[in-house]
Amino acid sequence: MHMLSRLQILPRTVAARIRLGALLLILIAAGTVARVDLVAQALATEKHEGDVVFQSLPRGPLVDAIEGVTRSPWSHCGVLMQRDGRWYVVEALGDVCWTPYLQWIVRGRGSRVEVYRPASLNAEGTEALRRELISLTGRPYDFRYAPGDDEIYCSELVYLAYERATGLRLAEWERLGDLNWGPHESFIREMEAGPAPLDRKMITPVALTRSRSLVPVLPRTPHLPSTASIPPG
Repeated sequence: MHMLSRLQILPRTVAARIRLGALLLILIAAGTVARVDLVAQALATEKHEGDVVFQSLPRGPLVDAIEGVTRSPWSHCGVLMQRDGRWYVVEALGDVCWTPYLQWIVRGRGSRVEVYRPASLNAEGTEALRRELISLTGRPYDFRYAPGDDEIYCSELVYLAYERATGLRLAEWERLGDLNWGPHESFIREMEAGPAPLDRKMITPVALTRSRSLVPVLPRTPHLPSTASIPPG
């Protein structure tokens, strides 16, 4: 009993419970029905190491806030890399980890994926990117979306890995106060355990899709779908 009393089995704060719930929803959704045609299309598309991939995660308070604040259906992204002859997405979800590409695609809402490729990434840059991603593997997820890499979120992982490995800055940092934060203020306050940090700058997934340094691969001429066009799973 004494040993059990020292274990933090369940989160005690509201913010911690929201964080745990968000991750559980995403993990549970891995078993949902996938769009076979979209999965096949993504897998058949020519893959290059360093490709940046985007998806819509399963609905939940955190995902709804990300998509609502950024006015975009893209709530998650990562970097496509090979390891032992297999394709993985290096992503910040829970901890920074290497997720098999098929598993990553199926987990997304509606299995919808967009892929972007840096206009010029040579073999030296690819290896530098790999080293940087490996160095960040295991870092915990940053639920507050604050600068720094002790904790890190998905689009920040992509941005920092590319910047440190190649010097390429894929997107512009944006103030929370310049985004659509108002409708999600109560959720943000819960996560912060205080007022919304309107001056905090962040890199959003949708900002990466607007990068002039990335070329669309899937689809070739991407359009930003409305949130309603992504299945609500």
